[in-house]
Amino acid sequence: MTSSFYYINFIRFALLVLVQVLVFNRLNFFGFINPMVYILFLYWYPIKENRSVFIFTGFLLGLCIDFFSDTMALHAASTVTIAYLRPTIMRFVFGVNYEFQSFKLSNTTRVQQITFLTLLIVVHHIIFFTLEIFSLSNLLLILKKVIFTGIATLILCLLFGSLFSVKKE
Repeated sequence: MTSSFYYINFIRFALLVLVQVLVFNRLNFFGFINPMVYILFLYWYPIKENRSVFIFTGFLLGLCIDFFSDTMALHAASTVTIAYLRPTIMRFVFGVNYEFQSFKLSNTTRVQQITFLTLLIVVHHIIFFTLEIFSLSNLLLILKKVIFTGIATLILCLLFGSLFSVKKE
């Protein structure tokens, strides 16, 4: 493992936490839509790394967001869940290709990348808003928040992804 790997992931972690806390937590589209772009860290994290370190890093990411947002570990529970389910989601989206050592997210089709990101966002938001509202009698409110916040998060994550991606020639 090179030090640049740790350096890049630390910078991503810190910048996404800062952007989420200082910018996106302050946005409130239509009174209830707050995009959660910090999910990009879990999307961009290298695939073949130690899974327990990844889950712990996901926990720290959620805990940092919770600390600054005062949300009582809702983000931590959601990020740990998608960190744990990420290999299953990848197997579903990428199929057998995911099992190969040479697999890279950048070598997949754009549709597969968007599908993978969408599933991460949907699972995260279902866990987050179910725990936040904590009442199945408000199922329509949970679905409304999941759908609209998920769409806003997906659009912003795609914009961030295209802004910071390395162009292939």
